[in-house]
Amino acid sequence: MTAPSPAILRDPAAAGLVRIGPGEVEAVLAAGAAAGLCCARIELAGCRSKPEFLARVADALEFPWWFGQNWDALADCLGDLEWLPAEGYLLVLDDPADLRRAAPDDYAVAVEVFSEAARAWRERNTPCWVFISGEKEAT
Repeated sequence: MTAPSPAILRDPAAAGLVRIGPGEVEAVLAAGAAAGLCCARIELAGCRSKPEFLARVADALEFPWWFGQNWDALADCLGDLEWLPAEGYLLVLDDPADLRRAAPDDYAVAVEVFSEAARAWRERNTPCWVFISGEKEAT
């Protein structure tokens, strides 16, 4: 895959969850920056548990102090992001293979929460992209 164009990245109707190879992360982030989106890379190498995953997401996205460290709170924060005002968002879940192997059920929930957040932003006419890097897998 080549990085999407800034025009595509600014299109809310096109936004959603996309799987990419590990060598594509930098190009995708650069394209997001060129599109004027708020970009965040969530480093997941070595992450093997739900609490660690939630902590890494909260840190990368600068979640407020009241973040509740659970799936519902993650969904609430991803659906808000008022502390990161932007015309759109591009989030990269980078190298989640360890989490997928160690906690497959939690990984599946995480993917669903991020996918739902992208859909909810799309309904508000704001692009929100979630790129998952690493080994290709079925969605």
